[in-house]
Amino acid sequence: MEISRFDMGERFSEMTVVDLGHGKLIYIAGQVAEDTGLDITGQTRQVLNFIDRLLARAGADKRHIVQARVYLASVGDYVAMNSVWDDWVPQGHTPARSTIGARLISSEYRVEIECVAAVHHRVHDHAEGPLKPLRG
Repeated sequence: MEISRFDMGERFSEMTVVDLGHGKLIYIAGQVAEDTGLDITGQTRQVLNFIDRLLARAGADKRHIVQARVYLASVGDYVAMNSVWDDWVPQGHTPARSTIGARLISSEYRVEIECVAAVHHRVHDHAEGPLKPLRG
């Protein structure tokens, strides 16, 4: 197992990737908009673009997101945020998601999104075929 941290700061990394040998788990820290003058739809678009770029750096894309957590400064922004989210998430690849009304670190932030993605390493000529989900 190998752990890689991207854009490490004093308190957190923007992304941590755990390579398990047969696949990777990708943890993306809460992303917020750089342009806090944008409305909720603009901030949501900017945050989702940041997530797209981080996933690409890890060899993944939004289809690989398995879990997302959305924090809204105002629950009144839920419908507008969802209009952007719905256009962004590929049909058939919606992750498990929770949306929480929260006081964000700055009153200028309208939305913060964190997520976890999973990527299976492609193994050529694998005699047993694709991995099957475990049942317990």
